[in-house]
Amino acid sequence: MPRPAPTPTSTRERLGFVRVAAVSPELVLGDVGKNVAIIAREARTLAQRGCRLAVFPELSLTGYSCADLFHTSVLLDAALKGLGDLIQATQDLPCVLVVGLPLRVQDRLYNVAAVLAKGRILGLVPKTFLPNSAEFYERRWFSPAHTLTATSLRLHDQEVALGNLLFEALDVPGFVLGVEICEDLWTVIPPSSHLALAGAVLLANPSASTEVLGKAPYRRHLVAQQSARCLAAYLYAGAGAGESTTDVVYSGHGLVAENGSLLGETERFSFETRAIITDVDVQHLAHDRLKSTAFRDEAGSIGFRRVAFSLGAALGEADTLLRPVTAHPFVPSAKADRAAVCEEIFAIQATGLARRLKQARAKTAVLGLSGGLDSTLALLVVLEALRRAGMPSSAVLTITMPGFGTTTRTKGNAEKLAEALNVELRTISINEAVHQHFADIGHSEHQHDATYENSQARERTQILMDVANKTGGIVIGTGDLSEAALGWCTFNGDHMSMYHVNTGVPKTLVRYLIEWCAAGPFAEKAGEVLRDIADTPITPELLPLAADASLQQKTEDTIGPYELHDFFLFHFVRHGSNAEKIRWLAAQAFAGVYDDATISKWLALFFRRFAQNQFKRSVVPDGPKVGSVALSPRGDWRMPSDYAGELG
Repeated sequence: MPRPAPTPTSTRERLGFVRVAAVSPELVLGDVGKNVAIIAREARTLAQRGCRLAVFPELSLTGYSCADLFHTSVLLDAALKGLGDLIQATQDLPCVLVVGLPLRVQDRLYNVAAVLAKGRILGLVPKTFLPNSAEFYERRWFSPAHTLTATSLRLHDQEVALGNLLFEALDVPGFVLGVEICEDLWTVIPPSSHLALAGAVLLANPSASTEVLGKAPYRRHLVAQQSARCLAAYLYAGAGAGESTTDVVYSGHGLVAENGSLLGETERFSFETRAIITDVDVQHLAHDRLKSTAFRDEAGSIGFRRVAFSLGAALGEADTLLRPVTAHPFVPSAKADRAAVCEEIFAIQATGLARRLKQARAKTAVLGLSGGLDSTLALLVVLEALRRAGMPSSAVLTITMPGFGTTTRTKGNAEKLAEALNVELRTISINEAVHQHFADIGHSEHQHDATYENSQARERTQILMDVANKTGGIVIGTGDLSEAALGWCTFNGDHMSMYHVNTGVPKTLVRYLIEWCAAGPFAEKAGEVLRDIADTPITPELLPLAADASLQQKTEDTIGPYELHDFFLFHFVRHGSNAEKIRWLAAQAFAGVYDDATISKWLALFFRRFAQNQFKRSVVPDGPKVGSVALSPRGDWRMPSDYAGELG
């Protein structure tokens, strides 16, 4: 029979977040009773903060560095008793604990991770790979997992599963846990790879890694990489400074990574308990697994038994989130090397265009320069593309096409930019041609509807296409990814070009790139005008100006803030999130900026326009993908143009 659907007890868990912790506790080497008390105290604190999983270090009940004392019955008996005491002390906590201890099974000793919850030993996982070189000599005491013959063990009046196990919390959506121990991660094919293929989304590693110069950054990279390969969350809990320092030092390094991103880490070299607590998004991980053919095509691992259990209601605040939610997911974080990121984006855009220019044997690159954000970025990319293609900068031909809504500010900025960059700029007014067109089709110039606006956009596109034909060139598209998502472009107007350099760049990133150009590579030539362009209100300039020559039409007044739409786009396309989850995340990312009603209003518009405008995206020109979110119908987003269902 199918299992009943889980009934999560909080908004956070219903939306796919699981709160976890990697802990390096204070340690009293060899004193199991004190270690149990410390772990129990920390487990209770973590559970009260809403944690559903807490991972402690390898052999955490005794300490990793007890050496030949692992062969003494005093220590082994104390560890077994301590496990029972810990079960009793934490039986009321709605949290899974992973702790380590040495355990006799038949005639062998194993380094095991015990998985505990609600007064039960859910299972015991022995270490697979035992390090036995340099400072490590575990085979002196322990046997590897493959020597096990037993599949269960009687401990503390419980029949406990032993071996290759997965642990599934039936009342916490997406909670499927797999465990490997320390050295297992450092091997050619870690057991966690098989655990992930068998269904584990949470991977725990109780560890006792020693600290030497350069090892910490390697460890971070290793944990992040394994989380990416497994499309999983990976918790690494390292033994701390309380271990023996006879020959080595242990730093207590705790790490949590999710699909290649490090969510947090503990302070190292502390004698006090340190923990990294965060929320991992198991719903997004499940979505990525569904999308990944590499993951789906890999043979599923067999031989893993699932241990099912329930945890009950989480403690702590139900609707808080202990992970950063960036308001601008397309914009590099402050920690990133801004110059390196921007240079790479320019390289992708410019290389794509340079290849097309060479293939088309183009003599010119024709561009409509409005003085706005998108056409400005396109021009800067064109100049770099010409350099890469071995063509002179004089091959770029810009045209400014003032119309009914053109302001002196944008027209002036187009002229200043062209002059600063030493490129040819032609001015071709569209007013007379559009007047004639309105007369030809019998449209009143006082009726400011879609026909009124789109006629201007199509006239501009016709000019660009014809000039490109006349000069043996190609038309460079300027519209961006955000406009494509919202359909904020005129079909067969500015929607069309011969190569679309900004197709993979959302509006928030366009502004970021121009601001960087103003402060960086173009600062001397065009810094002032670029800064003014970045500060100019976004508008298609298709409605007449007011009597005082001010703008009557601002894009964000009509369709909403681009920073919100870019946030919606990222979480919908990249992670497949529904409206409730996007709204909840946006409320946290934009707290104090937009209220719930504003977010809901523009989110509803986003989904409506995204569905209605697929027909435009289905016939977009070629253009380079820049980030993980793209809408090309040939590569990244295929959707029926006549879809009638709900998107959110």
